[in-house]
Amino acid sequence: MHPILFKIGPLTVHTYGVLVALAFLAGISLAAHEGKRKGIEPEKMLDLGFYILVAAILGSRILQVAVEYRYYLEHPLEIVMIWKGGLVFYGGFIGAMFTAIWYLNRHSLPMWKVGDSLAPSIALGQAIGRLGCFSAGCCYGAPTNVPWAVTFTDPDSLAVLGVPVHPSQLYESIGAFLIFLGLFLYRKKIQFDGQLFWLYAVCYSVLRFSLEFMRGDTDRGFMHAAGWQISTSQGIAIGVFLTSLVMLSKLKTASRHKIKNIRG
Repeated sequence: MHPILFKIGPLTVHTYGVLVALAFLAGISLAAHEGKRKGIEPEKMLDLGFYILVAAILGSRILQVAVEYRYYLEHPLEIVMIWKGGLVFYGGFIGAMFTAIWYLNRHSLPMWKVGDSLAPSIALGQAIGRLGCFSAGCCYGAPTNVPWAVTFTDPDSLAVLGVPVHPSQLYESIGAFLIFLGLFLYRKKIQFDGQLFWLYAVCYSVLRFSLEFMRGDTDRGFMHAAGWQISTSQGIAIGVFLTSLVMLSKLKTASRHKIKNIRG
């Protein structure tokens, strides 16, 4: 609703950028704390956080440009203007995941312990980051007459102006915070390494798939599958959901076999 936080002479500070920065700081601080609890050096978690941040920004922007390539062909300079919003989470998630795998292998860190340490932080970062999307007007919702509809009027907003729409950014922020809360409360009760990370992936894929039906930004990269029309993010969400269930099953089975061998 307020794309520009303030201006000082030629300097413009965008609300989106500030909130994304806060999301990263909150997430990485929590991850370092959780990593230390699991015996992982906080410095290693902070270094990993830096690499993940860079990969997430690049990956999310690349997928955004790929989905809305028609717009960026006409406005190529806006490809680098990430402070105006326009980052697709799944692109960042995929980029960050491959970067994390590279870093963990390079430093011989336990992959799933680190993943479990990061899971609540990712959800918390999303909850804060989506408030940035709301301020910038990106990722706006479909037109609606619900009592809580919002109407963007700021000319610097990326949302459609003067039309009541679903506050889809706030929906996702609330959903991500609930996921964070659930993961944080469950983190000491997990039965095997990797469980928390893949539970996060299950929960977010369901959330994102559902929220896509209320998105109003028109160029969603729609795909057709088995007579259904789904967005790119919904297609990815289905893949993440199925992959998560498979990984939870595999890790659970591996954990049982390990415990059995130790007892045997």
